Amino acid sequence: MKAWKGLYFLTVAIMVMGRGDGQLTEDFYDSSCPNVESIVRQAGCDASIMIASPTGDAEKDAPDNLSLAGDGFDTVNKAKQAVEAVCPGVVSCADILAIAARDVVVLAGGPSFRVELGRLDGLFSRASDVPGNLPEPSFDLYQLNTIFAKNNLTQLDMIALSGAHTVGFSHCDRFANRIYSFSPSSPVDPSLDPTYAQQLMQACPRDVDPRIAINMDPVTPRTFDNVYYQNLVAGKGLFTSDEVLFTNPASQPTVNDFANSPSDFNAAFATAMRKLGRTGVKTGNQGEIRRDCTAFNS
Repeated sequence: MKAWKGLYFLTVAIMVMGRGDGQLTEDFYDSSCPNVESIVRQAGCDASIMIASPTGDAEKDAPDNLSLAGDGFDTVNKAKQAVEAVCPGVVSCADILAIAARDVVVLAGGPSFRVELGRLDGLFSRASDVPGNLPEPSFDLYQLNTIFAKNNLTQLDMIALSGAHTVGFSHCDRFANRIYSFSPSSPVDPSLDPTYAQQLMQACPRDVDPRIAINMDPVTPRTFDNVYYQNLVAGKGLFTSDEVLFTNPASQPTVNDFANSPSDFNAAFATAMRKLGRTGVKTGNQGEIRRDCTAFNS
């Protein structure tokens, strides 16, 4: 499992669950599929992000999701197949996704935490549902807090979850405005470290192939750690929505704390991930347990 590429995909996938709340428990499968977590780990949301569409209008086809790692989808599909072989029709793709999100954090060197289970898989997957439900790379602190608050997440949760950008990658067009057209008086965002800005220009020239992607953390891109926050302090946040966490006085103390204390960051991230996992849980006739994560049952 390529944890450094998979984490961004899996974290985003949990975020795009639907709306609503349900009851989850850590021991949900203790009787019906007691080994589910070890099966998923060995294989290496409502899982609407998993649905494939021949017309290109499912959630995974939305512009904000086009950079999601293909091997992340493959990993979850393989885990589902492994679980089905032992516990057919019992464990949802959404729960497998939540377990896998935790596992890639651990595999990349991050904290472990207990995952609450009992989700059903959603019955819809529409690209049109994505806008307005994911943070944009141009967001300021108010906009970030607003969109996270919709899911009952605090500013502290938001800053901790932003730390998932310590791994993963982004396509150049998601931050090109910061290095070429920030403002009429300053084409380069002045909050960017000048050397880092030059590195971004070299990696992403104006006519760059849109398929080219770069690491979101230029220092330790394959390790889940607190270097992301140290990068923000140094002016090396890739997105505006990253760097604003340090430049805004309201959030700067938390960034400084996480930059200086890996334990504080790890604890806050684990707490925020558990809260995030409770968002949009489907129960009853709101969902199903898919046989194949890429397709609805009917």
